[in-house]
Amino acid sequence: MTETTSPHRLDGKTAVVTGAAQGLGLSMAEELAGEGADAIIADLQLEKAEAAAASLREKGLSVSAMALDVTDSAAVTSCFQDLVADGQTVDILVNNAGAGQKVGPISELADAEWHRVIDVTLHGAFYCARAAAAIMEEQESGCIVNISSINGQAPAALVAAYNVAKAGILSLTQTLAIEMAAYGVRVNAVCPGPVYTDFNRSNMAQRCETLGISEDEMIERIRGAVPLGRWGEPFDIARGVAFLCSPAAGWITGEVLRVSGGLVGVSATPPKRQKK
Repeated sequence: MTETTSPHRLDGKTAVVTGAAQGLGLSMAEELAGEGADAIIADLQLEKAEAAAASLREKGLSVSAMALDVTDSAAVTSCFQDLVADGQTVDILVNNAGAGQKVGPISELADAEWHRVIDVTLHGAFYCARAAAAIMEEQESGCIVNISSINGQAPAALVAAYNVAKAGILSLTQTLAIEMAAYGVRVNAVCPGPVYTDFNRSNMAQRCETLGISEDEMIERIRGAVPLGRWGEPFDIARGVAFLCSPAAGWITGEVLRVSGGLVGVSATPPKRQKK
């Protein structure tokens, strides 16, 4: 009987995952490395990224870390070019880095908060995608997965900057997919649903205060809204990402994969605010 290789394996591929020192990004780096990729945790928090990479290496995985500020256009370009100069390919990019927004209505949304969220989440994804795309054009191979959110498809109240940034990522994904198709490069997006990471925990605490309910009530309210009846786990999202990066998804590009337990969006309408 002829031995066959799993279409999900990523042996010999180099995968850069941004914002991967913790949370969903770290789970993605672990999943990709588990499928045989050489994963690079690219994060502004270098010390934390190095500790995370060391922990994964103890599991026998090929993982390293590098410092990356996704809001610095020139630094992003230089960082990707340095990888190539060191003799590495850039086979996979997972644009995961993003910033949560302080919960509040558009009428009170400060310029600084708007720009902070857009700069990290949307501009950062663009800078990284552009740098990787230039390399992948030369290679005539590669795969990019951009992490959006169910908010990018169905906006939630009180986080306008986050919604807009994640919606922009979807448009960026589909535009780049068309432009890169001739080079054999695939570009897709993943829209995660609710996963109880530190990122989500902070956002929920603010929403609880706005809605006047406890954290336990909020957790249960969201769980009850998910058709599959549970919150997501980081590995749920990571497996969706790994699939899109793998040969098993070789005829998939320009697509948006919602990984949310069937939840389409959170549409709760906030009550009137007390006038100051």
